[in-house]
Amino acid sequence: MKKLFCLLFLLPLLAACSDSAIDAKPLSAEAIHEHDRCHLCGMMITKYPGPKGQVHLKGQSIVPKFCSTRDMFNFALQAENKRQIEALFVHDLAVTDWAAPTDNAFIDATQAWYVYGTSKKAVMGPAVASFKRQDDAVKFATEFGGAVFSYEQIDIALLAGE
Repeated sequence: MKKLFCLLFLLPLLAACSDSAIDAKPLSAEAIHEHDRCHLCGMMITKYPGPKGQVHLKGQSIVPKFCSTRDMFNFALQAENKRQIEALFVHDLAVTDWAAPTDNAFIDATQAWYVYGTSKKAVMGPAVASFKRQDDAVKFATEFGGAVFSYEQIDIALLAGE
């Protein structure tokens, strides 16, 4: 009887866990449209060169998009935003054009490699060039300058030039 009572008590909890796992779908990058504005600075995203970024926030249907990976990091690294992030996406510059990155080139930002301090110009301040593969980042840095960083190495101090 005790076992039956425990089972009946735990059954709704198990069902709730399994329902959320079934309903969960992998997040993917959204298209950036011609009139989309940067969530951080308000500039038109597609008007400027360089890689863009976007952030999926827990429980939100609106996806903040950014005119540069630098702006995306400046948003994502803020303590009040960090814990709300569900996914981040950036362009893989090894497969898209610097001047006009395409939507099919988005990759998981947490798995990307970054080049900071490059001679290539983006929209506001130094560019943070993003790549899916480390060897592509190294090749880019060799050609255009800068240092290669993993996602975990990008922080506010680096972006501030410290």
